[in-house]
Amino acid sequence: MPRHKAAVAAVTALVLAGCTTDKPAATTQPAAPAASAQGSGTGAQSKFFVQADFDAQLAMRSQTPQGPTDKPWEQVIAPKMVDTAKYKKDGPYHLCFSNAAVNNPWRQVGWKTMQAEAGLHKEIEKFTALDAEGKDDKQISDIAELQAKDCDALIVSPNTTATLTPAVRAACGKVPVIVFDRGVETDCPVTFIKPIGGYAFGADAAEFLVEKVPAGGKVLALRILPGVDVLETRWSAAKVVFDKSRLQVVGVEFTDGDAAKTKSIVSDYIQRHGKIDGVWMDSGATAVAAIEAFEDAGVPVPPINGEDQQDFLQKWKDAGLTAVAPTYPTYQWRTPLIAALKILKGEEVPKMWNLPQPEVTSENLSTYLKPNMPPLHYALCGCEDLPGFPEAWGGKKS
Repeated sequence: MPRHKAAVAAVTALVLAGCTTDKPAATTQPAAPAASAQGSGTGAQSKFFVQADFDAQLAMRSQTPQGPTDKPWEQVIAPKMVDTAKYKKDGPYHLCFSNAAVNNPWRQVGWKTMQAEAGLHKEIEKFTALDAEGKDDKQISDIAELQAKDCDALIVSPNTTATLTPAVRAACGKVPVIVFDRGVETDCPVTFIKPIGGYAFGADAAEFLVEKVPAGGKVLALRILPGVDVLETRWSAAKVVFDKSRLQVVGVEFTDGDAAKTKSIVSDYIQRHGKIDGVWMDSGATAVAAIEAFEDAGVPVPPINGEDQQDFLQKWKDAGLTAVAPTYPTYQWRTPLIAALKILKGEEVPKMWNLPQPEVTSENLSTYLKPNMPPLHYALCGCEDLPGFPEAWGGKKS
């Protein structure tokens, strides 16, 4: 077990059981966190922070998932099963999907994976999907439109958490709903599917920097945008870790997921502080841009985290970086279809379907680096066994 996770093994079974609630993480009423050292530069804690959910996710990092070892998208950690007999009906089925967007590489890889998964199941007679294009108002309209299309089950990946909650709640009264990726503030969906979660991602990256950056070192935190539960929890977990450390968080900046803006922000901080000793990111999509800012300034790239995006993994290897890549696996896009079919067949499903969330380290980097895949491909797609791979994902046969 990595040193920065050693403490997790001591978490008791009681804490774990008590935190595998039948509500998505975003539905638990936020509680005030323990006193923290705001002087570290991290600011106030996020309203999304829930201590019990934080504890549960960190505990799940050391738990062994249940399910087939070669199919992590079917595995589950610490499940609490729910009966779905009332939804049982004969097939074939019409499944519907309200997608927040396909506006970044992670979502594009996931969407390709979901479409390929749908093609595996003969009992899926029709699969209707609407793209909200990153707009809350459009997704609210999309969910209403899909309810009028005789869907047997509705899958939702919410654009934002609070704003989409009423639309999801309304849909729950008419059709079995499966939510995945991002949560909503209601427990009415039959199941909520996600990797372990944002707390685990944020803590993994922050613990790595605490281990690699000398005491007193300056850390720059880069975030995408506020108001999305999985991103808020990534930062709130990092804040907890940094506040207990001896590191200085000299800035917390929003990049909008834009590479040029990311590079500009990092360049500005290098000029302002002379030296940045570590970079924490709530998403790795612009990690290469952050690295290039250090290279352009002619200074060493400090310890940094990215994600399992191929351009970052390749840069990591080529430059010999001190890095880590927490993941939010795109293989989760397969699971909602599997869950929908289970529900319509009256089979039990986990109320909180927590999928495993591997971490890319220097020791296993070669396992996830796939030179035949394009730079913006995500290694943990779980798509290697799907028809059309690798060409459908932009790759070339080895």
